[in-house]
Formats: sequence, structure tokens, C-alpha cells
Amino acid sequence: MKKTKMLKKNYEFKNVLTKGAYYSGNCIEAFIKTNKEKDINLLGIAISVKIAKATKRNKIKRLIRENYKNYENCLKTGESIVFLWKKKVNTDQATFENIKKDMNKIFSKAKLFVEEE
Repeated sequence: MKKTKMLKKNYEFKNVLTKGAYYSGNCIEAFIKTNKEKDINLLGIAISVKIAKATKRNKIKRLIRENYKNYENCLKTGESIVFLWKKKVNTDQATFENIKKDMNKIFSKAKLFVEEE
């Protein structure tokens, strides 16, 4: 299992959000940017306070983190990824399967899957 570091600082998030490429799914959005550390990925999850109360936001973060762990071994390294929850999407749609479909769609569009030889 690869080690993924979390983005924590505000300037790290801003860097990825301003300079990264935008990809969208039905429930989540992703900004992906190549980072200078080639052997690890950097992951950030940001969910607005306006979307829901803390328990719902934390549940969404846990679901995104768990789905990312499932994809972690088949992704290219050296990327910074920030996931955002869409504001117009209801939090009731935050299920493991919906987030999994969105992540698969986003990673396919961004060509982040490692080609098997």
C-alpha cells in the first residue's frame, strides 16, 4: 500500500485549486495537479460548511477517503488531488457506490490509472 500524504495548509489547497486541472463527477469534483514529489500522492478533501452540519461533512470525508484507499494502488504517483463536494448535490446521495463511480470516472478522464503490462 502506497503512502499518501494529506494536504493540510491553506496555500497547498490554493495551489492545487488554481493551477490544477478540473474534473467533475455527479457528486464530487476534483482538481489534479502534478507535484514535485514523484513517489507519493497528496490528497486533500474540502467540504463547505454551507453543505451540511459537521456529522454529515465528516461522513462524506470518510467515504471519499475510503474510496481513495481502494484506488490508491492502481494510480500513478506524483499527483496532488483535491476533492470537493458539489454544493447543488444533496448529502443524501453520499453513498459509497456513488462516490466510487465518480472517482472511477474522474481518474479515467485524468488518465491516472497505471497501465498494466
